[in-house]
Amino acid sequence: MAKRFFGKPFMNWYRQLLRNSKYRWVVLFGTLVYLVSPIDIAPDMFPVLGWLDDGLIATIAITEITQILLDRKRNFRQVDETVAMTEAVNTNETVIDVDSVAVI
Repeated sequence: MAKRFFGKPFMNWYRQLLRNSKYRWVVLFGTLVYLVSPIDIAPDMFPVLGWLDDGLIATIAITEITQILLDRKRNFRQVDETVAMTEAVNTNETVIDVDSVAVI
């Protein structure tokens, strides 16, 4: 029940901030400061709750950073494929696709 009211809106807000290139580094720096700071929503002196909030924040941050990097890698791959196709067309090379079967 609490996840619906707190977790999902927080994750969406955090994701949107990270995906905005203007605020990305500020949010990542703030996340790092939050993780090492003794002042938390649930202080680390409460063994499970203190570690849980830090773990959730770290997990969300790492997940979003990984997703951003994968999106960037995908975009670079698409650009490389487009450049390769353009170069093939410009050099008048013909590409032939052949279906093959291994014979043993």
